[in-house]
This record gives sequence, structure tokens and C-alpha cells, in this order.
Amino acid sequence: MGIQHMKHQSTEQKLENATKVARPLGLIGAPIDVGAGRRGASLGPEALRIAGIEQAFGELGHNVVDHGDVAGPRNPQSDPVNGFRHLPEVAEWSRNIRDKVRHVLDIGHKPVILGGDHSLSIGSIAGVAEHCARTDTPVSVLWLDAHADFNTPDISPSGNIHGMPLAILCGAIDADQLNIGTQPQLIDPTNIYLAGIRSVDPIEKARVVDSGANVFDMRTIDEHGMVSVMRTILDRVAQTGGHLHVSFDVDMLDPSLAPGVGTTVPGGATYREAHICMEMIHESGLLGSLDLVELNPCLDEHNRSAELMVDLAGSAFGKQIIQRKTQSA
Repeated sequence: MGIQHMKHQSTEQKLENATKVARPLGLIGAPIDVGAGRRGASLGPEALRIAGIEQAFGELGHNVVDHGDVAGPRNPQSDPVNGFRHLPEVAEWSRNIRDKVRHVLDIGHKPVILGGDHSLSIGSIAGVAEHCARTDTPVSVLWLDAHADFNTPDISPSGNIHGMPLAILCGAIDADQLNIGTQPQLIDPTNIYLAGIRSVDPIEKARVVDSGANVFDMRTIDEHGMVSVMRTILDRVAQTGGHLHVSFDVDMLDPSLAPGVGTTVPGGATYREAHICMEMIHESGLLGSLDLVELNPCLDEHNRSAELMVDLAGSAFGKQIIQRKTQSA
């Protein structure tokens, strides 16, 4: 193709050419609610499919492959044992999700995990870590959430493991209990970025800070703005290089926007704050995998939380008000 012809390509043609070389998006359903205190998040993957996530990605020019749902044990609704609620069940789900995510990455697809409660991220990030370890690729995690999810069995008020995934991934909890990896610390805490948090248990606060994780709470976003916070995070991730895994919990949003979640916390991100966050992730060209978690259709209103999550996921994969020049997905 000659230079003159390239100069006269339309924006649509440029987008089409970019997506031709992009990795396919691999949807993975993770219908798990054994890590949460309330039933219903297991219905999240189907709600996201009904809300049109595959079609939304396809309209952006992506090749989308739905790899179906991961299987796992039923929710026994039992009491905590040694500070963990449903540890054997979460462990089995984590291993199954890990293996599926690793497989999807190995065949060259970019995983989008449809949840499911946030304990699924133990498995998804373990799969990313195993895949990246083969090529000595650094892994960074952007945790978009109202909660720090750094509780441990000795301080958790509920024993619910969806409040513990970062503690497990950072080695604050012995990962051998879940049999999900060969190293006690699957992710370097200094490569973890928490954004949007506004509900942290008292002892948990100190543990998050002591871990070395990077925290950008809602006060920081209020003071500096979402754009400034995201520039800081994405600049640091770019300097590290490697694979960026984004774990997006619907409760990062204000519950007035997304009521379909079991752990609502007032004062969350606005509609535009959430979109600019996702748009900047796309524009950075860093996104390697994505979790969409904690959607509980039983608590939703006519599936509007699922539809909003699909809309936001679209922004993470190229949806914009006006097409701008970006790196390919």
C-alpha cells in the first residue's frame, strides 16, 4: 500500500486495519458466588451475555470467541471454618478459572472474564501470572473497586473470600491452602494499583499500606480527578512493561448507577469518571486481560447494571465519542 493511499484512508478503514491484527477477545464465564455472602453473582455471566457483550465488542471490530462457562462446585451455604467461608469450593473454582484463563492466553486470545463474585480474580490472575512467567513478563494489576479486598481470615468479619483475593495473591494468606500456584506471592504488591476504594476495614487499612500496594482512594480521585489518577497509574504500568490485568468490580460505581451488586457503598465513581477511566485504559494500549465482577442480577433493575458494565467494557476496548488515534488492542 502506497504512502499517498494511506494518507487518504478513512477513520473507519484505519480502525478496521487495526482490529485485523488485534488479538481475539476470549469471553470466559465464571458463574461463582461461593466467595460472596449473598447468592446471585453466579447469574452474572448470563446477564452480561443478555446485555449484549459479544455484540458490543463485535461492533467495535473485534473478533470475539465465547469459550463458555467454567464449571465448579455448588454453593454449600455453610459457616466459616478457620476464618474461611467455603475455602474448598473457592479453591476448586480458582484452579478451574486459572486453567481456563491460561489456556485462552496460550492460544493468543485476550481474556475477558465474566463474573461472578470477586474471588474469581484469584484464579484469573493466577492464570495470567502462570502464562507470563513462561516469558518472564511482568504483571501489573489495576483493581477498580469500592473495597480493598485485603482481608485475612484472622480479621475478616464474615470469612467471605471475595474480600480476600488481593491478600491471597500478594502472599498475605498462604496460597498453598488453595493450591493455585508454586510461589506464595503470585503478584508483586508494588505492581498492584487500587482505584476507587472507599470502604476498608480498620485493620485491613494498615495491611494494605504495609503491603506496598499503590492506593488511589475516592478522596484522591475527588482531589485530583480521574484523569490525573489514571495518568499516574498508567504511566507507572507502562514503565514496568508487560501485562496489565484490570479487575473491575461493579461496586466501584455509585450504587445509584449500578444497583445490581451485593455490597453497595455510596459515593462511588460517576458515569463519566468510569468511562474516562476505561477510555484511558484502551488508549494506553496496555490492557492484557479484564475481569467484570460482582454483578448480581437478583438485585438489579431490569438488567441495567449489566448493560452499564457492557457499555464500560466497550470503552476499555475502543468505544469512543469521537474516534481518536490509539494503539491497537
